[in-house]
Amino acid sequence: MIYEIALLPVHQDRIETFRRAFADVTPLLSRAKGYGGHLLAQGIENPGQFNLIVRWASLEDHTPGFEASEDHRLFMRGLEPYFSEEPTVYHIEGAAFTAVEQEDFFFNADAH
Repeated sequence: MIYEIALLPVHQDRIETFRRAFADVTPLLSRAKGYGGHLLAQGIENPGQFNLIVRWASLEDHTPGFEASEDHRLFMRGLEPYFSEEPTVYHIEGAAFTAVEQEDFFFNADAH
């Protein structure tokens, strides 16, 4: 499993319309081969910076797969007017998040 991480810089005055546009193009992403879910999260320190994290079954499912498709072209065409600069995209490999048991996370005061 891999994750695509896309940093999407959005014009400050277009944030709400970007959210609606993203919702409109989401079906193009979610029907892609190998798609396993996504998260779109707005930055706190920089509200114009959105982070799109997409889980893919393989790197090939994203690129060349989705990126070479007509659905990707339409997906980007629906979002590009909102970008203040070119998005940055990279990939990481890994499993899903796991929870840490509280007892294992904190030091045991009796052990010192």
